[in-house]
Amino acid sequence: MKVLGAEEMQACDRVTTERYGVPSIELMRAASAAVDAFAREQFPRARRVTVLCGRGNNGGDGMMAARLLSKAGLEVTTLLLGSQYELKGDAATAWRELSLSPNRHLYEVNSAAELKAHRAALVTDLIIDAVLGTGFKPPMKGMALAALEWARTSEAPFLSVDLPSGWPADATTSKLAEDTFPSDAVITFTAPKPAHVFGELTRHWDQPVVVAPIGSPEEAIVSELGLSWAGASHALVEQPRATDSNKGKFGHVLVIGGSVGKSGAPAMTSMAALRAGAGLVTAAVPSPIVAQVSGFAPELMTQPMGASPTGELASKAVTAQQFQKLIERKTVIAVGPGLGQGPGVEILLEAVLSDTKLPIVIDADGLNTLAANPFLMEKLTEVAKAGRTVVLTPHPGEMARLAGKSVEEVQKDRLGTARGFVRAHGVTLVLKGSRTLVAHPDGRVAVNTSGNPGMAKGGSGDLLTGVIAGLLAQFKDDVARAVEAAVYLHGFAADLAVCDADERTLLASDSLKYFSHAFLFRPLRFPKGHPRGYVWLQGLQSAGSTGVRSAEATE
Repeated sequence: MKVLGAEEMQACDRVTTERYGVPSIELMRAASAAVDAFAREQFPRARRVTVLCGRGNNGGDGMMAARLLSKAGLEVTTLLLGSQYELKGDAATAWRELSLSPNRHLYEVNSAAELKAHRAALVTDLIIDAVLGTGFKPPMKGMALAALEWARTSEAPFLSVDLPSGWPADATTSKLAEDTFPSDAVITFTAPKPAHVFGELTRHWDQPVVVAPIGSPEEAIVSELGLSWAGASHALVEQPRATDSNKGKFGHVLVIGGSVGKSGAPAMTSMAALRAGAGLVTAAVPSPIVAQVSGFAPELMTQPMGASPTGELASKAVTAQQFQKLIERKTVIAVGPGLGQGPGVEILLEAVLSDTKLPIVIDADGLNTLAANPFLMEKLTEVAKAGRTVVLTPHPGEMARLAGKSVEEVQKDRLGTARGFVRAHGVTLVLKGSRTLVAHPDGRVAVNTSGNPGMAKGGSGDLLTGVIAGLLAQFKDDVARAVEAAVYLHGFAADLAVCDADERTLLASDSLKYFSHAFLFRPLRFPKGHPRGYVWLQGLQSAGSTGVRSAEATE
């Protein structure tokens, strides 16, 4: 699913009308119908609703939604921030239709003093924010700012139409210093904007952000941003398997990792690859920890490797002949979890890069060894630019070492850092964080919106490496979507897991039990009253749910 900038969204609406013959008023009607259905689905106990409307098309969406909510039997108060005579086009039409509808409580508010006179509208079950839309550019001022100060005193939840008013559509930061309306649910239309995938728009991470199709054809949805939503690749795993399937059709993942004291890392990576659907998984680990790793599951195969006196991979652990035997009939190699950084790791990575053309996923100590060895980085770039599938999965600290930057520099420009790195080295990069980025060799970036602060614990990255390897084993000809789907599924399984646990107590391995549910989930949902459905970008529970979110949470 493409991410559109504010001007691109306006162009999409214009093209939909001028080239494809869909009247703009019909787009507004479809948007308002989506708001109506979504509001009643997410806030089923709301009987009193206050709708705050600006003078643009966002306000028009709100006015039309107000009429539909009133028609459904709710007690609706609509406040227009300004004069009806300032309305133009479709917004003016929306006002006329609302003013002619029965059971209306419709008011024009032209000053902060007049707004304060409507204290009764604050005592409500839901406030719909339709003040400012995608065309907004900071700073917020005038009646919009007055409305923010007025609305903040209400204890009611907020439903944002398009965006929380005050949040620029093109913002790529997780938080804003500027004033914005609070939000407990967000519904936007046609396509997400950068703010929807990068920003923490709602008060809690588990509250919904959805996209409602309203009639624009796919041909009209055009963007030059090179951004997309990672969750759309979930479709890759939604098709049932053929009835004549066998394990050989779904690949054989080789996980190389582990050391004494870190047997859990390769074991979790291997289990995640199995849970992700790989037909076979073999964990190649130093011999002292073979029994521990094999004890994780009877389905997991193991291969002992030579160990140094410290329990890490020995420098002579794998000869060229042994390595060829190790990778025989394998589909994907995942290397790094718990491996340590001894001399054997450098030799191993050189073999992985030079002596096979299999797809590779490199994480943890594999990344640290790469960053410390210019020769290996050169070799990695050479094979990746020659067309081999190479996936790196750094957290911000590892990314800083790989890119020769500070962690602060990486975090300040995650998007630019990721794009610059993949263009220089030809790899697929998974830059982990509260909005994990999947950057592809051509510079396209998919943004992931699943995941929660409970994942800020050791082992989360090991699971992700396994899910990526497991999906690559099954979909090696669709690398981009396989990696994006893996990142989304990994985060979403943790979202499901934390529903049954506190974020503080969640273990990475707890998520394994929820992989099946994550695979079964469908991001495109069809609630009653909205035949076009919604694409669920974020959120699990009703909009009134509560939680505690830390944007900086990462392993």
